[in-house]
Amino acid sequence: MKLWIKMSVITAAVLLVSMGISGAAVIYHSARYNKEKTIENYEQQLNAAAYAVSRELEYEPLQNFSGAAANAYYHYVIEKYDASMYILVEGEQVLCNLTPFELKNPGNARWGGVEAYHMIQKLENRYILVMGIRMPVAGSDEYKLVLVRDISRIYEDIRAQAFFYVRIYLVAVLMAVVWVFLMIKKALAPLRELQRAAQDISEGRLERRAKVHTSDEIGDMAAAFNGMAEQIENQVTELSLESERRRQMLGSLTHEMKTPMTSIMGYADSLLHVNLKKEQKESALQHIYTECGRLVRISSKLMSLIGMYDNDSICMEEVSIIDLFSAVAELEEDNLKKKNMTLSYSCHMEKQIMDKDLMISLLTNLVDNAVKASENGSEIIMEAKKGRITVRDFGCGIPEDEISRVTEAFYMVDKARSRKAGGCGLGLALCGKIAELHGAELTITSKEGEGTEVSVIWRNV
Repeated sequence: MKLWIKMSVITAAVLLVSMGISGAAVIYHSARYNKEKTIENYEQQLNAAAYAVSRELEYEPLQNFSGAAANAYYHYVIEKYDASMYILVEGEQVLCNLTPFELKNPGNARWGGVEAYHMIQKLENRYILVMGIRMPVAGSDEYKLVLVRDISRIYEDIRAQAFFYVRIYLVAVLMAVVWVFLMIKKALAPLRELQRAAQDISEGRLERRAKVHTSDEIGDMAAAFNGMAEQIENQVTELSLESERRRQMLGSLTHEMKTPMTSIMGYADSLLHVNLKKEQKESALQHIYTECGRLVRISSKLMSLIGMYDNDSICMEEVSIIDLFSAVAELEEDNLKKKNMTLSYSCHMEKQIMDKDLMISLLTNLVDNAVKASENGSEIIMEAKKGRITVRDFGCGIPEDEISRVTEAFYMVDKARSRKAGGCGLGLALCGKIAELHGAELTITSKEGEGTEVSVIWRNV
């Protein structure tokens, strides 16, 4: 069952019960009030009539009247005060009864009190009020006056009020139920919008947002839901981009490895099936060795790059910049000697928070690139100052329209020269990731024929 239907049914039930109870209480109170006022009015009439009749019965010659004369006098007196209402009793004998009712047990002590006593009896479909009181007649305490009155009209009025209320009650309840159903359905409409939005997101439409603009708790929940959906979309987008980058990386790796593997297979086939001279065999083996080394470098750099994508546990500590530069210079010494190049460095920073091993890897990659891009005998400069480490060369430079792409995995500006120098296009991609893990950014400034400057800039320094 839908939530709005449950809430509507519960609310309607509460309305039905509360309005029914309150209506019944009003009708009961009204009926009781009418009965009490009616009895009170008749009691006043009875008291007045009893007092007047008692004065009449104190007429002295009455004591000397014969039975017929006394009976006639009793009738005369009662008829003066509405004979259709009263019964005159003396002791256990009815002296006068001109009402349409018969009084049973007239000597009942209930009628002998100084205060009026009443009861209501039901005769078939009629309700009869019987009320009696003792009359203080001089010389006798045996006289009682009993009032008998049909009060069925009161009960008919009560029933008419009840039926009228039931009709009003049913109409009011019907209108209230319809109103409650509509209002609750409207109030819960934002929840249905949230449900549809959640369903769309679960089906892959991550751009979907809940269009709820209320200022209540549902509006707050919708805002939180949209915030959550935004985060999910961003994370899924990032994961998709990351997956696409890895897919492209693996595709590029496959392509890059195909060339050296083809070359290795070709030279190996020649060694197996062709009679070669000693010099030719040595040359083939040298090519195989060179291509195998290139495969090792490709796989090593790729594993380093993938490892940093999968593992965020890097060891940050304060590192002396001069020690960092010295370690890089020592590692690149042989590489520089092959081209008779020099590496000079200056340091205007004492220490910086970093992972030393990763930063050494970054700088050695930058120096390697500078060596490959420079002519024999050139100079490479490393400099550190004000939260920035820079590696500058004076080599061939990078075309302006390709600077933005050189940090892509496997992208090489001059593929022929890079392969000849043993490059694979992973160096700057690796450097960019290392800089990102350090809260820094990698910037490249280059001009063709003049050289390149690559800087690692910390954002929080």
